[in-house]
Parts: sequence; structure tokens; C-alpha cells
Amino acid sequence: MTYRATTAQEEAALAATTAREADAALHPLQDVSMGSLTVYVVPKTSPLLPQGTSVYVGRHRGALVRAGGSLAALHARLRQVTQVMSFTATSIAAALSDRVPDGRLSPDARRALKSSLGYEITFSLLNPDPKSHTVDWDIEGAVNHYVKPVLDKLSLVANFSVDSQILYYAILGVTPRYDKESSSFILSAHSLPHVINPVEARLGSSAASLYPVLNFLLYVPERSHSPLYIQDKDGAPVSTNAFHSPRWGGIMVYNVEAPASPQASLPLHVDVDMARVMEVFLAQLRLLFGLSREELPPDFLLESPGNEGLADWELDHLLWAHTVENIATVSTTLTSLAQLLDKIGNIVIKDDVASEVYRAVASVQSAVAKLAMGHLHSAFQASKEAVTSSERAFFDPSLLHLLYFPDDQKFAIYIPLFLPMAVPILLSLVKIVRETRQRKKEPTKMD
Repeated sequence: MTYRATTAQEEAALAATTAREADAALHPLQDVSMGSLTVYVVPKTSPLLPQGTSVYVGRHRGALVRAGGSLAALHARLRQVTQVMSFTATSIAAALSDRVPDGRLSPDARRALKSSLGYEITFSLLNPDPKSHTVDWDIEGAVNHYVKPVLDKLSLVANFSVDSQILYYAILGVTPRYDKESSSFILSAHSLPHVINPVEARLGSSAASLYPVLNFLLYVPERSHSPLYIQDKDGAPVSTNAFHSPRWGGIMVYNVEAPASPQASLPLHVDVDMARVMEVFLAQLRLLFGLSREELPPDFLLESPGNEGLADWELDHLLWAHTVENIATVSTTLTSLAQLLDKIGNIVIKDDVASEVYRAVASVQSAVAKLAMGHLHSAFQASKEAVTSSERAFFDPSLLHLLYFPDDQKFAIYIPLFLPMAVPILLSLVKIVRETRQRKKEPTKMD
């Protein structure tokens, strides 16, 4: 952490009317390298920060902190800001959640998706009652307007592909409970885990996928179960009428207003409010990537990331997490490969496999060194190369047949084949030897 005085251009930017305007004006003047953080200490009487707000966290890589109190109090406040906006020991434990024993992490820390070179996102519209509802959703326009800006920013982390589908007669795996007081149907929290498996069997998106698949389902309840609401563990209705499953995706229930007249002609035409739906799905996408914002002190003000879905410092946090996870994955893969070599003595390592191992080790060493220097983007790229090389070495076809057919299995395969043929041959040899010995013992007749 270094301290310096503000420049004349920064002073002019800090003279803006609001903190949002100051953050936008300061952005071109800041260090734009990934992983960097710039905190501006403004006077206690500065009108930039609203009343009761001591810290403003912008949408880029900067923050405003109101001065006040002693120097030690200011230093403690700066440490608070850096813990919110940067990578901490808790973040490292969450990134390595699969390698941390159970009980040492909260369930929320294990929700984030594992690091991957790519992800597939599938939006599905479930219409279990097409005779009653004709549902139209502008998924293409919604993806271009709401999802594409988020994925463009996340393209530094991984590659993304997006598709959509409409499934008819796809019902939930549980029967909702009817509530007489509200004249509606209820899905309780304990029944939600039983919803996913029956629906997932109809999706068919993960069968031929090389990358993790994120499923976002919009469910329009059948007429006989409308309206349908989701309750939390305390029995209170969920405001979004949606829930998400860690490392899988999310489901939103979209209720259709009942027709004013009972004699209304069927099917009813339904136009989905895609703005409301995408607001829920993007919030679930943030949770799946581990970008949930923890509870902050009351005097902290976080700027909304806007259409991009996440702030620059949140993207840095995600790159840190994936880089650390990639390094741990490479270590595990190469360790497993070394244990395999020790276990199978007659294994032959080809030159291209050895070169991939050397390349993985060099890349992971480069990633660690660049992380230490603060070069976040280059460290992440090196960790991706290390993962690719280590997996190529471990899953090389020349090693797979030895992995699945070690020496003990070869004996188990060939002994039943050759033993029936070897027994008669051995008995014949024994008989010949006995006859030869008897001939030698018999006295020779002399005429």
C-alpha cells in the first residue's frame, strides 16, 4: 500500500457534484491494471458523500473514504475497504472449498462454480399446460440486452455459449400444496430439492456438453395449480418467486393472471416481462459465480454495476479466485499423475506427454510469480495454460490403456485363456520325462 497526494486532474474530478460523477471522472486517471485499487480520502466536510456515508465503493477500481478521527481510525477504515474490494484469506478458502474439510466453511462458500475454460448457459421456458397458455418470450432480445453485456465482461474469465429452448408438458416433480387462506398453491422450501431432478431429465443440455452447464428455467404453472408461490424456510413468501441450486442454475415461477371472465377462450396469450425475469436470472448468475455481496457496515455505499452486471473490482476478485483454483487443480492433477507412475512400473512416458508436464510446471510457476508481482491477468492466463497442459498429460491416450489394464488385470484376463491349454501340455511333458527315466533304468538285454 502506497500513499500519495492527488494530482490537479484528480482534484478537478473530486470537485464533481456526486460520488457517481466523481467515480466516472476519476476512472480514466486511475491505474487500470487488473488487481489494482485506488482509494481517495476526501475531507470530512466534502459534499460528495451523502449524510451518514463514510465510504463509497465505485463501479471501477476506486473508492472514496471520508476523513475523520485519528490516523489509526483512518487506517482501520482503509483496511476495511481493501477487505471488501480485494482478495482475502476467506476468499482463498472459498476458492479452494473442494479441498477444505467439511465444517470449516459455511455452505455459502461452496456455492460458487468450479473454474473451467468454458460454460454453457441454457434458458428454458417450461409450459406444462399449452392448452391453457400460449407463452411468448423474447429471449433473443433479452439475451442481447441484458445477458450479453455481462458475458462480454466475463469473457476474460472463460468462454460462454448461450442457447434457449421451450419445453411443453414439462411438470414439476412435486405436487404443490393448496393454501385456503391465500387461495393459492405453495411450494415449501423442503420440497424444492425434489423439483430439479425430474425437470433436469427433460432438459438434455448437459449430456453432450464438454463444459459445465448453467440452467435457468422459467416455469409457467398449469392452470390447475395457479397461482403458485415459493416459501422460504420460515414460511414467508419469496419476493422473487425463484430459487437457485448451487453449481446448477435457477428456477423462477412466472404466474399468469387469471382471466376476468370464466368463459374466456383458451389458450390465453401470455407475454413474459423479460426485464423482471432477467433481473432474477442475472442475480442468480452472480451467486453461481460467487459474487454475492457480503453484509457491509451501514456507512458503506456500493455503486450499482449497471448493465455490465459486475464492477471492475468484482471481476478482479473473480480472476483471483479462478487463478488460485487453477493452480490448486494443476497441483492435484500432476500429483495424481506422479502417483500413477509410481504404481504402474511398466508405464512408458512419451516425449509429448513429458513436454506437457514440463509446460504445466513452468506455467504454474509463472502464474505464482506473476501473482506475487500483482500481474493478475497474465497470472490467470498462465494458470489456464497450466490446467490445459496438465489435463492433456493426464488424459493422454497412451496412458489410458495402462491406467485401465494394469499387470494384475492382465493376469486375470490371460490366465483363464492359456491355463486350459497349458495343463495338457505340462502333463504330456511330465509323462515324457517319466518314460525317459524308466527306459534309462531298465537293464539292456545282451544277445
